[in-house]
Amino acid sequence: MDIKLRRLGRQAYQSCWQAMQDFTLSRDHSTADEIWIVEHDPVFTQGLNGKPEHLLRASDIPLVNTDRGGQVTYHAPGQLVVYTLIDIQRRQLGVRQLVSVLEQAMVDALAQYGLQSEAKRNAPGVYIAGEKIGSVGLRIKKGSSYHGLSLNNCMDLSPFSYINPCGYQGLKVTQLVDQGVRINTFELALPVVHSIIQALDSSAC
Repeated sequence: MDIKLRRLGRQAYQSCWQAMQDFTLSRDHSTADEIWIVEHDPVFTQGLNGKPEHLLRASDIPLVNTDRGGQVTYHAPGQLVVYTLIDIQRRQLGVRQLVSVLEQAMVDALAQYGLQSEAKRNAPGVYIAGEKIGSVGLRIKKGSSYHGLSLNNCMDLSPFSYINPCGYQGLKVTQLVDQGVRINTFELALPVVHSIIQALDSSAC
């Protein structure tokens, strides 16, 4: 099954979110799956079941209440965001399977740069020595997914201190540059997307 790749560059979060919703609501069984590669302007996003108390202080960074799963997180330039617009019904994938595909894609990519990381089943995302480097949040409509993953590359991490990241008090976050790896964010997207496509193609067999 073909997957279309779209490199969107830097985008405002809300316009990209609206585009994902429009794509998902208008697609049918013949629509090709898509993967979008993007970086966002600084923004906090709060998931469907997000609790307001996880936003610890006010700032000039906007907060968007969105429709993905999970709690509050932060996006900004220098963070890789990969949105997976996938017909999971057609591919016979469960939501937990797709989450695992996204987590493993980040683990695989980080390993290519000599970084050992792990996913935690009870706290979705990817961690290096207990510090979170990658997050996953999804929404399913009409048997198809949107939203996806974010992977911290080379960004200002200080706004993460304004929140309980993903709802976990005191959770520390990290990024590739702090682990000694300097890489262009789009270049980082390549092994991540490659791993996702390989896993989805395997599931389709």
